[in-house]
Amino acid sequence: MSKRILVVDDEPGIVDLVSYGLRREGYDVDAVTDGEGALARARDAAYDLIVLDVMLPGVSGMDVCRTLRSESDVPILILTARDAEVDTVVGLEIGADDYVTKPFSMAELVSRVRAILRRRTLDRSAAAGGVVREVGGIRVDLARHEVLVDGEPVALTPSEYRLLTLLMNEPHRVFTRRQIMQHLWDSAWVADERTCDAHVSNLRRKLGPAGDRIATVRGVGYKLAV
Repeated sequence: MSKRILVVDDEPGIVDLVSYGLRREGYDVDAVTDGEGALARARDAAYDLIVLDVMLPGVSGMDVCRTLRSESDVPILILTARDAEVDTVVGLEIGADDYVTKPFSMAELVSRVRAILRRRTLDRSAAAGGVVREVGGIRVDLARHEVLVDGEPVALTPSEYRLLTLLMNEPHRVFTRRQIMQHLWDSAWVADERTCDAHVSNLRRKLGPAGDRIATVRGVGYKLAV
């Protein structure tokens, strides 16, 4: 069955370009041009990925992202204006999985989409193994896709969850930002390494005091300290 993608953008040219490009890759694509329509469509149908513009009339893309993340774990790829670092960081903080800056090439967008969907499939395969990892009060149940800190559930985005499982698989090992990003996207291609820092920062905050176990190794990357 082909993957189903929702494209949300108020620019007809962007909608046509992205929809055409994704359909050529074999994806089933729906499109809407405003935030309210995006929420209605996402609630009415099951999508494997949402491509979401930040600047939308009415309900903003950020509000759409925030609302969807509170209701679902559907992967979200946001579109932002070039060099709009604030949009990028905020989008990742509220649950987006990745971002693409305008103007962009379809090759780049398709690469991001493939990576996110492939990662989703791998996560589900890992969950079927029923493995439980526990380090210093942080417990990850892969079968249930559940994270507990001192017995209390913690809600993570798909990217934050995948980052945490990587660090917990090999406590004390130092991972470079590039290695982390390659793992997140299951690809030799990596996004802007600032994305890695944003995901680490968000993960630390959500884990509370246990987040201090994610140590920064200056000039190299990050590790989980037991």
